[in-house]
Amino acid sequence: MASGWDVRPPWRLGRLPLLLYLVLLRSPVQAAHIKKAEATTTTTSAGAPAAESQFDHYYHEEELSSVLREVAAAGSPGLTRLFSIGRSVEGRPLWVLRLTAGLEPPPPDGDTGPDAAGPLLPGRPQVKLVGNMHGDETVSRQVLVYLARELVAGYRRGDPRLVRLLNTTDVYVMPSLNPDGFERAREGDCGLSDGDPPGPSGRDNSRGRDLNRSFPDQFRTGEPPALDEVPEVRALIDWIRRNKFLSFILNLDFMCQQYLFYKYLLYKYAYEMEHIVLGGMQDYNYVWANCFEITLELSCCKYPPASQLRQEWENNRESLITLIEKVHIGVKGFVKDSVTGSGLENATISVAGINHNITTGRFGDFHRLLVPGTYNLTAVLIGYMPLTFNNVTVKEGLATEVNFSLRPTVTSVIPDTTEAIATASTVATPNIPPGTSSSHQPIQPKDFHHHHFPDMEIFLRRFANEYPNITRLYSLGKSVESRELYVMEISDNPGVHEPGEPEFKYIGNMHGNEVVGRELLLNLIEYLCKNFGTDPEVTDLVRSTRIHLMPSMNPDGYEKAQEGDSISVIGRNNSNNFDLNRNFPDQFVQITDPTQPETIAVMSWMKAYPFVLSANLHGGSLVVNYPYDDDEQGLATYSKSPDDAVFQQIALSYSKENFQMFQGRPCKNIYPAEYFPHGITNGAKWYNVPGGMQDWNYLHTNCFEVTIELGCVKYPLEKELPKLWEQNRRSLIQFMKQAHQGVRGFVLDATDGRGILNATISVAEINHPVTTYKTGDYWRLLVPGSYKITASARGYNPVTKNVTVKSEGAIQVNFTLVRSSTDSNNESKKGKGDSTNTDDASDPTTKEFETLIKDLSAENGLEDLMLRSSSNLALYRYHSYKDLSEFLRGLVMNYPQITNLTSLGQSAEYRHIWSLEISNKPNVSEPEEPKIRFVAGIHGNAPVGTELLLALAEFLCLNYKKNPAVTQLIDRTRIVIVPSLNPDGRERAQEKDCTSKIGQTNAHGKDLDTDFTNNASQPETKAIIENLIQKQDFSLSVALDGGSVLVTYAYDKPVQTVENKETLKHLASLYANNHPSMHMGQPSCPNKSDENIPGGVMRGAEWHSHLGSMKDYSVTYGHCPEITVYTSCCYFPSAAQLPSLWAENKKSLLSMLVEVHKGVHGFVKDKSGKPVSKAVIVLNEGIKVHTKEGGYFHVLLAPGFHNINAIAEGYQQQHSQVFVHHDAASSVVIVFDTDNRIFGLPRELVVTVSGATMSALILTACIIWCICSIKSNRHKDGFHRLRQHHDEYEDEIRMMSTGSKKSLLSHEFQDETDTEEETLYSSKH
Repeated sequence: MASGWDVRPPWRLGRLPLLLYLVLLRSPVQAAHIKKAEATTTTTSAGAPAAESQFDHYYHEEELSSVLREVAAAGSPGLTRLFSIGRSVEGRPLWVLRLTAGLEPPPPDGDTGPDAAGPLLPGRPQVKLVGNMHGDETVSRQVLVYLARELVAGYRRGDPRLVRLLNTTDVYVMPSLNPDGFERAREGDCGLSDGDPPGPSGRDNSRGRDLNRSFPDQFRTGEPPALDEVPEVRALIDWIRRNKFLSFILNLDFMCQQYLFYKYLLYKYAYEMEHIVLGGMQDYNYVWANCFEITLELSCCKYPPASQLRQEWENNRESLITLIEKVHIGVKGFVKDSVTGSGLENATISVAGINHNITTGRFGDFHRLLVPGTYNLTAVLIGYMPLTFNNVTVKEGLATEVNFSLRPTVTSVIPDTTEAIATASTVATPNIPPGTSSSHQPIQPKDFHHHHFPDMEIFLRRFANEYPNITRLYSLGKSVESRELYVMEISDNPGVHEPGEPEFKYIGNMHGNEVVGRELLLNLIEYLCKNFGTDPEVTDLVRSTRIHLMPSMNPDGYEKAQEGDSISVIGRNNSNNFDLNRNFPDQFVQITDPTQPETIAVMSWMKAYPFVLSANLHGGSLVVNYPYDDDEQGLATYSKSPDDAVFQQIALSYSKENFQMFQGRPCKNIYPAEYFPHGITNGAKWYNVPGGMQDWNYLHTNCFEVTIELGCVKYPLEKELPKLWEQNRRSLIQFMKQAHQGVRGFVLDATDGRGILNATISVAEINHPVTTYKTGDYWRLLVPGSYKITASARGYNPVTKNVTVKSEGAIQVNFTLVRSSTDSNNESKKGKGDSTNTDDASDPTTKEFETLIKDLSAENGLEDLMLRSSSNLALYRYHSYKDLSEFLRGLVMNYPQITNLTSLGQSAEYRHIWSLEISNKPNVSEPEEPKIRFVAGIHGNAPVGTELLLALAEFLCLNYKKNPAVTQLIDRTRIVIVPSLNPDGRERAQEKDCTSKIGQTNAHGKDLDTDFTNNASQPETKAIIENLIQKQDFSLSVALDGGSVLVTYAYDKPVQTVENKETLKHLASLYANNHPSMHMGQPSCPNKSDENIPGGVMRGAEWHSHLGSMKDYSVTYGHCPEITVYTSCCYFPSAAQLPSLWAENKKSLLSMLVEVHKGVHGFVKDKSGKPVSKAVIVLNEGIKVHTKEGGYFHVLLAPGFHNINAIAEGYQQQHSQVFVHHDAASSVVIVFDTDNRIFGLPRELVVTVSGATMSALILTACIIWCICSIKSNRHKDGFHRLRQHHDEYEDEIRMMSTGSKKSLLSHEFQDETDTEEETLYSSKH
């Protein structure tokens, strides 16, 4: 750099926030980064540990050229392109190595010329890294070569981070801009003196010019620099202008510098107060190109000894990769013509308040680097109306996508004389009845060439853009190498399932080297789009069928395959080297291979849509093969499915339209003995295929699928493609029409006329029922004949009808079901008495949410949610405690409106036990909302659960306010996530230890899952008990562990009976059934290969009995059902397995968020309307919960009838019965009356009896008093002793004591008063 000290002018500070953001993004983890770098093992292009020889010397001209060619050759096909942008003064090539996935083969004229770099890729941001600009500043020259090697090797070995990087980023590595100066420089020259003359040191080029003072400068006065003196600069400028690097470019100029010492960078990058550099390259990039460039100083010594090269690489590796990744921040998108849909080049993108505009690339794409914040963006282009988007939010992480559609100020219509292209938006479609004859000739496809992934992507986006009224392009997920798994939907109402309309799918290129299906489906897309509205057959088909076309299920394998291949297996498998057509769960054979991302994505897709018919397009023969593909003995024998006749009919519909296929002898040169009558065969009779996709479709969905082999040559030459289209186009159309055969209709509720979801349609004597979709619609393929068809549904009386199926399309048969007597009786009780079920009809948002829960509970509801969600999660490594803490804090910082992070307590080694709440009102009590908790890491050696919960948290946050379903779930649920209960054990555990118990216990050596008792001894368990379980306000708890693949429910302790067993088992089964393999009950763990767990669910004590478990304590003392999910056989699997583990468990985890809204929601109040809190709700004479503040209670229960008793002090006990549905909550309002019972008897009876008793007592007392009074008076007035002598009295007492009967007669008494009787008697006489 130039000498001298000065201060940068004020204009520099305008770049400060953005550059600071780039520079300081990594600074908080500098120490960890250095430690990681020191532990990094450098790899060669072959992926093996690097030879020490590459670090013991610098690469001079010839060796540099050789090494770069070796690196380029070591790259995967389509990954690298080596070219020269020009030559130095002394004629040395200025090499650039381009690294990005999807490149075309290099041109025949070699590595020079304007096209040597290859075409740009739409929407893919470019990063260029330029080194050795000053010839004597040499570290960058070596480090960039090492970087190129690392990227190539990482891509080949499938490193998720590097694969994702090169699949989404266009990287250009230029090790030396000044090769002449390098050859003059001297190793060991640290350049600490400023007195060296120009030239000899190697700093300048061969003409003594400082290349970093030779670029045009905005503040330079006088003549511009003479570029003839600096051909290196001229070449670079021409390259920048020719390629028009996009606006979000991060250009790293490596010069004589120190390791990324961030405090130093702060001054260097942002303030640049060291000295003024006129004619610098970074300013030229910023001012005259769309490119943001920073300059990195890597080493204090300009040309350090080669012995320091390894350390320099280790110091910079992580920072380099991280800085390249930052090209994906800010705002990105396309600017397109609103009429034609084509991209607009050179449109200006301006950001209000920032005086720096950028322009779009040749495809209309742009990337605008911005720090997080809110911006107003405007797109402007001459001839178009400007368009502004206000309040665009840029967040941390990936760029916000903003697409502009500009309206032309003058619209010109240019007729196409070659073909009539019609779209639904521009052509009034004639209402042509099916089968109408017409002389119209359909438009045939013209795009016949092999489409590599970037080309296929452009093709799909083009047709989605040109025909928006009948197309929808969507992705099922990503392949192993992060390529999108695209599907094109073609329908007159794209994106919507129309009740009564069947859904159809074609899947191509499942085996990457079998490419004909891929190209035929692209041709089919073109054919359907161009002929809709003008061709009667196409128009009727698109209007009556929802068509889904997946050109490539294995895009990674395709990129490895080779044109002309007939019988090889190169590219057949996916990037993990697994055959995808042996990767599906099988009815006869246990598939032990890990389920691949492509397989998981397709299985989820199949369950998300009500597909009726499907075909899987292959190559290598010419035949339609139908289920079953294997049999119980594994022999090549006919394996008949219950619908064998249907499969033969639909297979023939394809083969009959393909003359060569129908002949039955397809590949005489390769397989001379092979013969398929009429071009069809039973799969297993041909050869045994366990784990095939077509059988899985038939057994696990409503879809009938066949496998179509399209030709003997797997990867035919491009010139063969038009002929292959002509041979198959009629077959492709006729096969789709078969979705309209058999029986179709609706199953409806007789009470309200609504469709019944998941009703079963069964055909007598054919053991293969199908089920209804959301609106009660169904389709059942059948051959012509008479059938007895039954519709049934839980809670309804079944209905059977006799049906005659004909060959002219499907016959419509509707069923109306009446609720069964028990359900009807329960319905009739609603509203009677003091306990009522309510629908809350007055609240439309509640109704909307109830509908959402029903939809998500449908067979494919969750798949639809996942397909419509953003799920770009970086699951490539495990989080240490420090990383986990920073991750959680990052979520709270980025999503403060829906998150709250608290510490429940500390571990034995004083690590926090974090609890993350996700809710629309975090940390605010909302007793009416259900509360669910997810807990993981109780055993530190099983951290998969921790990573799954972090992924779940990020998934929910990413999709809040973006996905309506996720938004409503968060708004109406309090979600608590405790990702690591045992952080101390986790720090000791080691990755890839599948069976080790190291880290299982806490720091005190205690297994925490045995310490949940009333006398808990460990700080971790005390924290959970006191701050979570004893709150008694959770409706559901899900704990994640490792060591197998199953779900257990309470109790873990050995007990004879389990209260609420049906509900606990129901919750466990729900999780297992939403997992692609868990429900099959065969974990196939290496140490327990013969283990069989029915349904993947088991009571804890039956699997691993122990006392003091968290699950048991939660159920007993927290009154909260808890299940434990064991996510993988390996306790601590490789981080490379995390993406597939997330894909396997994602749906199940989301199903718990849906399930927590079911069961019984109740509200308890008295007759005055006052809520009654702390009332005891007793369910089924066993389970007890308490009402919360506000009188609310919620309890999860298995579907069916349940008894409820409500008890509260001072009120009469209430009893009611409720029916719990499988797809909705049952609402109950309990109204208490004042307790009128005394001693268990009605108050009225007690009062009456008490009154009568008191009256009787009073009357009796009066009578007794009267009698006593009379007797008392008689004693005083009518009797006297004749003799009252003392001695005689004593004698009397003595006689009484001896019991003498004559004692009373021994004394003489005289009654001197006449009685009334005597008086009356006397008077009568």
